[in-house]
Amino acid sequence: MDTNTNCNVNKDQTKSWDKIINSLKDFFGKDIVRYIVKRILMFIPTIFLVSFLVFFVIQLPPGDYVSSEVAKLAGEGEYLSEKEANDLRAEYGIDKPFIVQYGMWIRDIIWTPTDSQYYRINHSHHNWKYSFEQKKNVWTVIEERLGITILISSIIMIFQYAVSIPIAVYSATHQYSAGDYIASIVGFLGAAIPNFVLAFVLMYLSYKWTGNAQVGLETKEGVIGFLKSLVIPIIVIGTSGTCGIIRSVRAQMLDEIGRQYTLTARAKGVKESTIIMKYCFRAAINPTVSGLGGILSSLFSGSTVTAMVLGLQIQGPQLLAALQAQDMYLAGSIVMVQAILVVIGILLSDIVLAFLDPRIRYSGGSR
Repeated sequence: MDTNTNCNVNKDQTKSWDKIINSLKDFFGKDIVRYIVKRILMFIPTIFLVSFLVFFVIQLPPGDYVSSEVAKLAGEGEYLSEKEANDLRAEYGIDKPFIVQYGMWIRDIIWTPTDSQYYRINHSHHNWKYSFEQKKNVWTVIEERLGITILISSIIMIFQYAVSIPIAVYSATHQYSAGDYIASIVGFLGAAIPNFVLAFVLMYLSYKWTGNAQVGLETKEGVIGFLKSLVIPIIVIGTSGTCGIIRSVRAQMLDEIGRQYTLTARAKGVKESTIIMKYCFRAAINPTVSGLGGILSSLFSGSTVTAMVLGLQIQGPQLLAALQAQDMYLAGSIVMVQAILVVIGILLSDIVLAFLDPRIRYSGGSR
């Protein structure tokens, strides 16, 4: 009996494993899954190429961080000898050839050994190197502004889509109406006026009306104070993106509304709301969805010039300061993370497009 029982158990286990294997084969046999796997495999060399170009471009300006520091000290009346400068370069590890510095940077980001001093201090296998200007680990510097950057940019992104898409749909379905003309004028003005100019105007008006220019983010007054301080950044940074989405979606909607399939659907008695939202809008939103890669990158960096004008402590101004100081590891890491977000965003946009547009195929040949 025991032998028969064991045989039956083994057969059941074999059948279970066969089911799991067949399920996996069916899953990975789907066109979109195979496409995603291929894209992920392609992203690996892409990220390495981007990181190499980033590291190369950052080192193109003459000199290095030590040279910038020596010049700054000289302006303050302090002077470093050549030996002291060379000792600093050796301490920071920037006395080595470019390709060696790049190799060490990438190697430590991918995996830092357990017996290394960095791991013993930080308990992390991913060493993004040292920020010369901030005198901290690079990832520590990035983390300080990462949360607030993503929060602000996410709110701005939600504002852009929540405002622009309804306006675009209304303008397209009420072409040449008063609302369409108003939306078009606002769209052109928003695209034409530089963000930092609009920021100065709104700060002036806010100071004149309320006595507060709303520079920076107010965190001492709780959630209400924080949200009040976000009003101007949302309007300023979100305006250009909102206007761009309005023009793009409106133009696509008008093109789709005039196509033959919409006329056929109307002739068959399909509701106008169904034609507009189920068919026309799904096709019109494709170009906007395809720009998701850039949106994810902007979530990380934010609008640099506008952020400096408004006093926002996000990643954009920090990247500019790192480039000016030739703080190559900090600047390189910020740009590299942006590149990774762009790659992830492109992948996500392709997946969303597959669900929005059934005409998109992910395998070659005919069906």
